[in-house]
Amino acid sequence: MADREQTPAGRDAFNSADSRRRQRHISDSLAASGREAIKGRGAITNPHNRYQPLRHEEFDDGWWQEASVQRPQTLTLPERSKTIISTNSSPDIPFDQSINPYRGCEHGCIYCYARPSHAYWDMSPGIDFETRIITRPNAAALLGEHLGKPSYVCKSINIGANTDPYQPLEARLQTTRQLLEVLQAHRHPFSVITKSALILRDLDILAFMAERNLCSVAVSITTLDNDLKRRLEPRTASPAARLRVVETLAAADIPVAVMAAPVIPAINDHELEKIIVAAADAGASSVNYILLRLPLEISQLFREWLALHFPDRADKVMSLVQSARGGQDYQAGFGKRMTGEGVFAQLLASRFTIALRRYGLTQASNHGNRTELDTSQFRRCPQQGDLFMT
Repeated sequence: MADREQTPAGRDAFNSADSRRRQRHISDSLAASGREAIKGRGAITNPHNRYQPLRHEEFDDGWWQEASVQRPQTLTLPERSKTIISTNSSPDIPFDQSINPYRGCEHGCIYCYARPSHAYWDMSPGIDFETRIITRPNAAALLGEHLGKPSYVCKSINIGANTDPYQPLEARLQTTRQLLEVLQAHRHPFSVITKSALILRDLDILAFMAERNLCSVAVSITTLDNDLKRRLEPRTASPAARLRVVETLAAADIPVAVMAAPVIPAINDHELEKIIVAAADAGASSVNYILLRLPLEISQLFREWLALHFPDRADKVMSLVQSARGGQDYQAGFGKRMTGEGVFAQLLASRFTIALRRYGLTQASNHGNRTELDTSQFRRCPQQGDLFMT
């Protein structure tokens, strides 16, 4: 028996049983605490910050009290940033430079791979991530200074690689708009990824830059089901609104890709072809998908979400996830983390390829960005009037 458990099949069976036990424990804990979905929020709890040595756990001490209705408000935390451009060398990401106007995201997508980064600021990746948003009021000025340095080498910048640059706060703060104005003045190429209809506010800049091959946009469409959208991504634009964004951008000759992401086994994977068809009809030039990723605290948060919203299929979902992740909730290896491996992942890839061919679309790069944007038009010192160009 011991030798058999060392085989891949034995390990998979052990991991599957362990996963079911873990899911049952989460379900029982939620039931005992009386936790319910929080209106307008994706997370249900505020899990422990992995960098904090102290842990806080709720327990029933026998004293009854009526539970208060949880309606956490959004709190903005201004930060005077010292740097503005992040760099990476990952082979899975098609850009070297990125800017995130906000840290944390009001959209509340339960699956968001950026959640664990909130622990760096001594906050929880759970409800804190959705309600305590770090803003960067000096972002545009900082970017202008950085682009003006003699040592700066122009490479396309992605905006929104971590959190959505057009989350609800942007309507008031306009940090993303200000960044785009600086990039326009410098004729600096950029790409944007969002799931918000607010991007259409900046159609003037996007069209101006796209005409010069200086920008592209990717729109994330996770599902076409409004009810599922409300559970998965409570404060995002509706699927219909996102398709209208694609149509409007395409009509303005702005290169637009659709990201069917994430694909969640037994939750929305059956919609992959429908999303591709809708993207083609709306005028998207390319499409890509990303398999659900559950690094660090996201695994716990997603399992809680399953226990609350889909208790009847939670075990099946996690079984399929683990089948594509080497028997674990997540594997972070380059080349596999976006698409997974195994039978389910291979079937998904085949379906995607067939659908692209059938509807005449090309495959976008990860994050939906074009890599051939023009860098030759970059101007280190723009004219004063260009800073106020519309």
